[in-house]
Amino acid sequence: MSNINPDPFTTRPEIEGTFGVVTSTHWIATAVGMATLEKGGNAFDAAVATAFTLQVVEPHLNGPGGDVPIIVHDTKRGRTEVICGQGPAPARATIAHYRSEGLEMVPGTGLLAACVPGTFESWMLLLRDYGTMRLREVLEPAIAYARDGYPLVERASATIKTVEQMFRRHWKTSAAVYLPNDEVPKPGTLFTNQRLSETYARILKEAEGAGSDRTAQIERARQAWSQGFVAEAIDQFCRTQEVMDVSGSPHRGVLSADDMARWQPSVEAPLTYDYGRYTVCKAGVWSQGPVMLQQLALLKGFELDGLDPAGPEFIHLQVECAKLAFADREKFYGDPDFTDIPIGTLLSDAYNDARRRLISEKASLDFMPGSVEGFGSIVKLRRAEGNREAVGAMGAGEPTVGRFGEVRGDTVHFDIIDQAGNMVSATPSGGWLQSSPVIPELGFCLGSRAQMFWLQEDHPAALAPGKRPRTTLSPTLALRDGEPYLAWGSPGGDQQDQWTTQFFLRHVHAKLNLQEAIDAPAWHSEHFPISFWPRTARPGVLVVESRVPKVTVDALTSRGHLVETGPDWSEGRLTAASRVGRRRRAAANPRGMQAYAAGR
Repeated sequence: MSNINPDPFTTRPEIEGTFGVVTSTHWIATAVGMATLEKGGNAFDAAVATAFTLQVVEPHLNGPGGDVPIIVHDTKRGRTEVICGQGPAPARATIAHYRSEGLEMVPGTGLLAACVPGTFESWMLLLRDYGTMRLREVLEPAIAYARDGYPLVERASATIKTVEQMFRRHWKTSAAVYLPNDEVPKPGTLFTNQRLSETYARILKEAEGAGSDRTAQIERARQAWSQGFVAEAIDQFCRTQEVMDVSGSPHRGVLSADDMARWQPSVEAPLTYDYGRYTVCKAGVWSQGPVMLQQLALLKGFELDGLDPAGPEFIHLQVECAKLAFADREKFYGDPDFTDIPIGTLLSDAYNDARRRLISEKASLDFMPGSVEGFGSIVKLRRAEGNREAVGAMGAGEPTVGRFGEVRGDTVHFDIIDQAGNMVSATPSGGWLQSSPVIPELGFCLGSRAQMFWLQEDHPAALAPGKRPRTTLSPTLALRDGEPYLAWGSPGGDQQDQWTTQFFLRHVHAKLNLQEAIDAPAWHSEHFPISFWPRTARPGVLVVESRVPKVTVDALTSRGHLVETGPDWSEGRLTAASRVGRRRRAAANPRGMQAYAAGR
């Protein structure tokens, strides 16, 4: 007899229709994406319009200087593909250079953490090769919101407050944008970024100077970005400005116009794993995405059907499998263009059968990466003193939902499915307002993804010029019975592939619909090293929402988990969309009161 709650709680209806659905982490971006579909655009056009709008309305979570992995299913091509919008390390970003600056790791803020910005070129590739609309149609909403204003969400205001003194003392170009009237803008303020609006308007003007051909306009826009005035402004800022960062010392950047001119996003096949009826698709080992596939490879050996998705057995099994998969991430993952990564072994039945035997009824307090002869590196664990929020005031790390729901920001995510069945799942991030000072000529700052690199030569994720950092950004797409079915994801740094896995298991094994699976109580482990400065771990710590039943918490504690309880709605910012025949469904996370799904 099943012990699943027969009446799962849900905050909203699962959106359903036959025309199309858009779901994102901000209601304005969702509305812009839906309007793009209504105007005759396809899912890829809508994705570009949604993405540019998210840069404007969630500047504490992403920006033009950031990066993005995108998973698409194109019905015309009949295949699922990954667009890698993760820019690489600059040519002058060497371990020797950073060590000569007296650094043991790449600082989590400032100019030394900047990789080549990947978002703009990636959205241009998507629009050119998959979309149908002109650049003006997808860029105008973002230009208008940056110019005319949008209501600032509470979390953006709180993030600005967190780094206010940093802006006033050191990053005065950021203060000029984010402290209008010399004060932290209150939630609900109609906030503008005139210079960002002017930057995108200038790109659009230069693009349309190429004539009426759609592709020619997109190519001219790319030139303006990577070989024109945008790259020149970035180059000059990095060469001439010494910027205070989380290390406590100012540094100049190493990113150059030449780095930007030499890079383009790439298109590749996804990594996949078959789990029952489902084929789950993720980005490659330059991302953390495969840790979800490894969790599924381990979980496949357990009977999850009928388990309560808020019960101790369900949570224990997911967490213990996550500990093993993330340990392998730390030891093995890196840019496969530079290092052979044994991902075939890591996803194999034989390897995971052996790893699964490490899981018992008790919580593991040990860090246990696997062993593949000839591969990987020794990972030295840095135990956290206190909690992980201590560096938040310096803007370090990828801003995520705090341990106890403290506001630090997050990343963004969206999923879109159109009437033709085209699907997009994307997790743009980086270039958030607290990562680096605003470049005054452009109105935006650079990203800080290079902090993912290790300054350890023998590590698969060691810093090297032209190398991609191992990003945490991790959109997901799944086929069911061979047919494209589900797109989903969440902001949240290292938590992303914990929350997305939990959502999938609740949907598949507990038969919860998309909204129910998002609304259900959630949790995350802090057992393994975080990907961001200062790379600390909290072995055995399991953070759960207070909606997780007390009987479950007590049972998990008795198994040895170091359980910490956060507020009711503090874990994750999931969105999801599905297609079955003509039906299109979507759902969005109520946590934080920003995300919305729309469709008809």
